Amino acid sequence: MADVLEMVDVSVVRGGRKLLDSVTWSVADGERWVIVGPNGAGKTTLLQIASSNLFPTSGRVNTLGQTLGRVDVFELRPRIGLASTALADRLPRAESVRDVVLTAAYGMVGRWRERYDDIDSDRADDLLGWWGMSGFADRTFGTLSEGERKRALIARALMSDPELLLLDEPAAGLDLAGREDLVRRLGNHAADPDSPVTVLVTHHVEEIPPSFSHILMLRQGAVVASGPIATTLNSDSASTCFGLPLLVDRYGDRYYARAVM
Repeated sequence: MADVLEMVDVSVVRGGRKLLDSVTWSVADGERWVIVGPNGAGKTTLLQIASSNLFPTSGRVNTLGQTLGRVDVFELRPRIGLASTALADRLPRAESVRDVVLTAAYGMVGRWRERYDDIDSDRADDLLGWWGMSGFADRTFGTLSEGERKRALIARALMSDPELLLLDEPAAGLDLAGREDLVRRLGNHAADPDSPVTVLVTHHVEEIPPSFSHILMLRQGAVVASGPIATTLNSDSASTCFGLPLLVDRYGDRYYARAVM
């Protein structure tokens, strides 16, 4: 399988502090990855590089066959779908939910003078339907709950039919019902062979959706472990990653972790 994303010895230094430390990682076509680690592990920084919104201090990054630093990122970014809190903060609160999704077709964060075809509107409505947001299309983005907003952002990230989907903590801030609904939907989406290669960032192994295949574990900007979830995620690797003795259990297609008392 061809690599959709490849990082070789990638480091990021800001203000004298290493946010990423010699990270080597590759994501192949057809894979679904989850990145886990404690606060400050470098997860969001890694996703910013993958989305071409941040350049590394050193190392090499290839995304969708293009080398970062040698490609026009404005041509590359439409091929990448991104859902994050930082992006949500840039979206107009008075914008309709349909337009929040629709404007991603042009890479806009607010509707202006651009024109959309019926096929674009139909795709936006179809995506909202897939993520359980059909009844919210005419609501304004600012009136959505946290869970509703997360699902709208994922629909937006998929609007341009990306080859790579990046989700930064999509379950953060959700209550139990909202989290479980989103994890189920993400698992169903990952199981679809036509869905794009997906990378999801989370703090919690409980939020790993079914059908995700691989895991990258980070601590203090460095890779602790990387590989298939079934063989990589265990009590030892989780304890090293989070700096606390943990017991990791698997029930069916879901993972759970608790501190060793």
